[in-house]
Amino acid sequence: MFIEIDGTRAFYIYAGKGDTVILMHGWGGSAESFKPVFDYLSRSYKVYAFDFPGFGRSSLPPETWGKEEYGKFFVKILRAIGIERTNIIAHSFGGRVAIWFAANYPEKINKLILINSAGIKPGRTLKYHIKVAIAKTGKKLFTLSIFGKYRECLLNNLYRLVGSKDYQQQTGIMRSTLVKVVNEDLRGLLPKIIAPTLLIWGENDKDVPLSSAKIMESKIKDAGLVVFKDAGHFSYLDKFSDFCVIVTKFFG
Repeated sequence: MFIEIDGTRAFYIYAGKGDTVILMHGWGGSAESFKPVFDYLSRSYKVYAFDFPGFGRSSLPPETWGKEEYGKFFVKILRAIGIERTNIIAHSFGGRVAIWFAANYPEKINKLILINSAGIKPGRTLKYHIKVAIAKTGKKLFTLSIFGKYRECLLNNLYRLVGSKDYQQQTGIMRSTLVKVVNEDLRGLLPKIIAPTLLIWGENDKDVPLSSAKIMESKIKDAGLVVFKDAGHFSYLDKFSDFCVIVTKFFG
């Protein structure tokens, strides 16, 4: 199904009956990223899964968005659908939106599960600063008229060299949106979360390190951390059976 909010169309699916659970996918994902979880939980709950604007079947955001813009859009969706209060399960980038929402609308959330959630800005290494310097220098250099029609090709090659995989795969609004969200540090919002929170992580996550989970656990008032061994960034799929058992117990 589609819903339109302020000219932006969002795709979502829902199934089941009972208390509401909303699934928030990670960067580059969609509602389909949570399909096994959606199918499992919809036996006991009314489950919704959305494609964030810019992902899946939803339209692009109208401008560069960060956590707040995505969060406010989500709030409008809840109002339009008529959801007063919900549980949330959020993965990676979806965790950024869930953290903003839980901190700003505590009355609308029952329980929160953050899976390998983004939101803690990591300390920057020397390698990172060198890449940024190369990118900035190259961008200025390739604006010179001598490069003419080759400018765009040269810039793309530069971004492939120094940019992340996610950055390379994005263009236009979504590329600038990625830059904005990865530079937002959400740790200041964490103490404002009062909902019981379960953090689920893969010990081998190379995208969002376990150190981020420990920071979140220390700053969220009512939080617990479960670490899956031999699991990575998609820990809920790597250890799906264990994940289902833990989620069922947590939601009670």
